[in-house]
Amino acid sequence: MHYHLIGICGTAMASLAGMLQARGHVVTGSDQNVYPPMSTQLAELGIEIMQGYKAENTDLPRDITVVGNTIMRGNPELEEVLNRKLLYRSQAETIRDVFIRPDPALADARASAKRSLVVAGTHGKTTTTSLAAWMCEVGGLNPTFLVGGVVQNFGASFRVTDSDYFVIEGDEYDTAFFDKKPKFMSYMPEIAIVNNIEFDHADIYKDLHAIKWQFSRLMNLVPGNGRLICGVDSPEVVKVLESMKGKLFTTVETFGLSDGAKWQARDINFSEAGTKFSVYRDGSKWGEFTTGMIGEFNVRNCLAVIIAADAWRIPQAKMQEAFNGFKSVKRRMEVRGVERGVTVIDDFAHHPTAVDETLKALRQRYPSNRLIAIFEPRSRSSRLAIFEDRYKEAFTHADQVIIAGVFNPEDAKRYGDTLLNVERLVRDIAATGKQASTFPDADAIVASLSGEMREGDVVAVMSNGGFGGIHEKLLATLISN
Repeated sequence: MHYHLIGICGTAMASLAGMLQARGHVVTGSDQNVYPPMSTQLAELGIEIMQGYKAENTDLPRDITVVGNTIMRGNPELEEVLNRKLLYRSQAETIRDVFIRPDPALADARASAKRSLVVAGTHGKTTTTSLAAWMCEVGGLNPTFLVGGVVQNFGASFRVTDSDYFVIEGDEYDTAFFDKKPKFMSYMPEIAIVNNIEFDHADIYKDLHAIKWQFSRLMNLVPGNGRLICGVDSPEVVKVLESMKGKLFTTVETFGLSDGAKWQARDINFSEAGTKFSVYRDGSKWGEFTTGMIGEFNVRNCLAVIIAADAWRIPQAKMQEAFNGFKSVKRRMEVRGVERGVTVIDDFAHHPTAVDETLKALRQRYPSNRLIAIFEPRSRSSRLAIFEDRYKEAFTHADQVIIAGVFNPEDAKRYGDTLLNVERLVRDIAATGKQASTFPDADAIVASLSGEMREGDVVAVMSNGGFGGIHEKLLATLISN
């Protein structure tokens, strides 16, 4: 079949394009912003990309058009798809009907129904999904997987196999212009992990209750022969579980560091080499593990994957082997380089909880080093004032804080007083006695730090975008000074 993807250069859409091609389908696509790394990945696969969204793109014969979730009414290519009554589907539907529960009309003869592990939650999805895929690989399950980042063990964000197992990151963001339910509702979980729940995505969710309701719907999808794995260190997960009493018809496994968890991590020891911890099940010691990852949040991520691996009968020895070899995910506390004794780290954190947890973990790994936090509020929610008070507390573990400005005329016109006030935020952080400042862009930030960085410093750059190539610019400045 011929699939044409509108919005093909999005991370998930580009991965889906590669998966469809791996299944033997013809794949083309279009996008307004065609640039690396996704354009490079697609070019290496030999997938044709049309620059720009144009009505004439629909002249290209295809069987199905896949519409990305950023594509809205008014898009000229989408409008022509609708006018011509071409068959269209969402990304999530396509994943379900080609890979998870193959529709004979869409999938090839090799495809068989998968046992699906869906990783959901406000934070930690990409790392947890990547670790789960790697643990299934080490455990001999040879999984198909789809992750919202590059899994360094595989050198890719996706893989297609003929095994019975599928590991996928379950996004709570909406599916498409014609389908406003979360993408995770399409993935038919045999096992669902819900790491945590907090308010996020203020552009599509009115309040926390709206998000919790969607997670309750996910929980209700898990079948009787499956597992629902829930992080009860998250108060909102506990509340959703309480609201679902008597409504869940599957085995519920709770995990966390708190005493109420069925699976509990104890005896946690952090060092520069990583983390050691013990796992207790129903109060009895079940196993001991070590991992190169740091931070309490990563202990929780590991614990969730251990429970899923146990459900799929992966032995403890294989679990530890997976921990030993796990290389994490790009842009998750990734060391981008060390020059003149200064370590530059890249992290995807943008929600205030993620910023706090990332800096806390780095403080645990580098207890005596000066920690400089550079933050770009780039996501839709992080650019709004709704999280301003939370951000005041999120930089506690940093010694110095630099926040990029968020102002642009389009945002100012659209959001007005609801836009994050970076200058006020910086003043509030400085009032706690911490060195804090703001600059308009990456170049200004690098210029401010030129000559100021010294041996032993750890510079943590946090953004969900490219941030103007700031990592390379910082390293280049260190080399030249």
